[in-house]
Amino acid sequence: MSPLHDRFAVEILDVDLRGVTAEHLYPDIRAAFEEHSLLLFRNQNLDDDAHTNLASLFGPLENREQLAGNDDPFSVSAVSNVEPDGALTPADALRHLDHQANMLWHTDSTFLPVPALVNILHAKTIPSSGGQTEFSGTRAAFEEAPPSLQQILRETFAVHQLTHSRDQVDERIKSLDHVSRWPDRPWRTVWPNPVNGREAIYTASHAYTIAGMPDDEGAAFATDLLERCTQPQYQYSHDWVVGDVLIWDERAILHRGQPWPYDEPRTLKSICCSVTEADGLADVAPPDLSPNGTGV
Repeated sequence: MSPLHDRFAVEILDVDLRGVTAEHLYPDIRAAFEEHSLLLFRNQNLDDDAHTNLASLFGPLENREQLAGNDDPFSVSAVSNVEPDGALTPADALRHLDHQANMLWHTDSTFLPVPALVNILHAKTIPSSGGQTEFSGTRAAFEEAPPSLQQILRETFAVHQLTHSRDQVDERIKSLDHVSRWPDRPWRTVWPNPVNGREAIYTASHAYTIAGMPDDEGAAFATDLLERCTQPQYQYSHDWVVGDVLIWDERAILHRGQPWPYDEPRTLKSICCSVTEADGLADVAPPDLSPNGTGV
């Protein structure tokens, strides 16, 4: 392993992710995932089936349509400005603006009934410049917070709503069904890792207030918390190369994309897996929610 940051993130060398199974290499990869939060594998060649097989080792494949009550089968998501017909998405299209909201610091899926454990992101097409993905380690941010704030965070629930992050880009994005259909989701602002006990701040640009606080105080607290987590000393910026695969722990990492020349294609393939009880879900779910986060 080779470190990418002095607090988190490592590159793992000489592994072909197509050959990983539950018995072969996955236990080592999972141990590194729990310890280092962000893993880089270069020179990978995953098709959708191999990508899906790898993700399945981490837990249930996240299918937002099924979480919304629809019957759509799972498919690998493309984070891309390329349309199905090969044309590039117009810069003023709502789909493009929705993707631009990913340039805000966020954790995936905090607005869903069950949040994400992991994202496995594979670079397929890279532009000539820009398009980096930046990461920030929230364990370090928690460890360096004053003890009094640490205790407050352990007892605090942030309220997440996808429309909040999209409003920061363009309020028209709320007209998209996949954005507006999710109700508020409260999650505790500290996620203790059940394997090693290390605590991380759990928040996102989707968090718009704090449960039990007046709206203005809650909004200010959520904003300050995100800023605390994303100070420069906690950040790693990744310059993509075709074939790169990044695997990160959504419980302990924030991320955001960076712009690129939008007249050039860029495609990353993404799979998220949902957390389970073994991943510490009960530690962040509010007491009035059942373990699967869907209500009593």
